[in-house]
Amino acid sequence: LLSGGAAPPEPPRERSAAGPCAELYENPWTIPNILSMARMGLAPVLGYLIVEENFNVALGVFVLAGVTDLLDGFIARNWANQKSALGSALDPLADKILISVLYVSLTCANLIPVPLTSMIILRDAALIAAVFYVRYKTLSPPRTLSRYFNPCYATAQLKPTFISKMNTAVQLLLVAASLAAPVFNYVDSIYLHTLWCITAFTTVTSAYSYYHYGRKTVQVIKNK
Repeated sequence: LLSGGAAPPEPPRERSAAGPCAELYENPWTIPNILSMARMGLAPVLGYLIVEENFNVALGVFVLAGVTDLLDGFIARNWANQKSALGSALDPLADKILISVLYVSLTCANLIPVPLTSMIILRDAALIAAVFYVRYKTLSPPRTLSRYFNPCYATAQLKPTFISKMNTAVQLLLVAASLAAPVFNYVDSIYLHTLWCITAFTTVTSAYSYYHYGRKTVQVIKNK
């Protein structure tokens, strides 16, 4: 500049580690996400209480877990700044972890049949594996472990099918009914056995809906 010549070109700026996904970096510490993680934390507590046959306390803790489920959905729907792509995966994941632990422990307590629990566990394991696969496919390079497990990088948003939402409701209804059965003395009720059959039907139907509408249940987030 002092000699009157053209200014030398500026050295190229180093690109951020996020690369093209920098705009997709979001805060994972929203209230709904914290409530979902709290629900995951309640899962082993419930499992222990059921195996120890402390059904009265277990029923109360289950109600508390249900309240966190209702609250995180309500907050995410009504406050835009509390809605996140991570939450769209974390909420159903918390439900699946809670349901899996509950069904295994209730089966150990002889309150839910083994075939039904096996069916539910297999379905949920397949869905969780699919979520990990979608995460890998939608994450832009470099696909490092730190970026893969970094919840701040939003790559896809999950949209559960209608029958899947109904199935979750039916599964939770069966859990509530099974927990209350030894408390109110209706373990051998025909209505409880009928609910087993309904739960098996909705579980199979839900699994097929994800298989049939697989691509429509995943919305890839693109950087604009």
